[in-house]
Amino acid sequence: MQQSGREEEEKDDILGEEDNPALSKVILRNIRTIIRLRLKAASKRNLQERIADAITAFSGHIVFVYVHIVWFGAWIVLNTGWLGVRPFDPFPYGLLTMIVSLEAIFLSTFVLISQNRLSEDGEYRANLNLQIALLTEHEVTRVLQMLDAIQDKMGIENDEDSELADLEMETKPEDVLIEIERLQQQALKRKKLIQRKQPSNYRGNKSNQLRNEE
Repeated sequence: MQQSGREEEEKDDILGEEDNPALSKVILRNIRTIIRLRLKAASKRNLQERIADAITAFSGHIVFVYVHIVWFGAWIVLNTGWLGVRPFDPFPYGLLTMIVSLEAIFLSTFVLISQNRLSEDGEYRANLNLQIALLTEHEVTRVLQMLDAIQDKMGIENDEDSELADLEMETKPEDVLIEIERLQQQALKRKKLIQRKQPSNYRGNKSNQLRNEE
């Protein structure tokens, strides 16, 4: 508990206490909460993940390209014999090729490690967004139902073209997913039918053209 309290104090020190008068307190509180969550997720990384993130971040900068340009250029010049140095890796630079291949293997592994961690964080945020969206939908539905009850209590008639009845229905995510999958399958079947009809139509048009030419 003491350690978590210290971490929160350190995060508050990092975020600072200055507020932007142009933003409301609710927005500022949400921004600080998001930053705290990101800092908390970053602090949970182990040593291997920190190393992988550092290497991935460095390889994504232009400095990484400049370092390799200097490295490859110096390697080639030294192995041409122009500077009076005995070539240790003459053309076609087999040693350099092996080193670069090993570098590519390790670099791709580090990138995959970072991507896996980011995908886990993204899945966590997606689940959080889904829960918030479902909660918001449920709250809005309840508000509409309450407004409809108040409207009936006051004797106000609904518009015949109103979509209030449809909006008051609770949306079930499993039903939405099933409908999306059904429509996707239907669209794929139509696409396949169109692709099957196109070659036959093309042959028919081609034969008609040949008959007209004769």
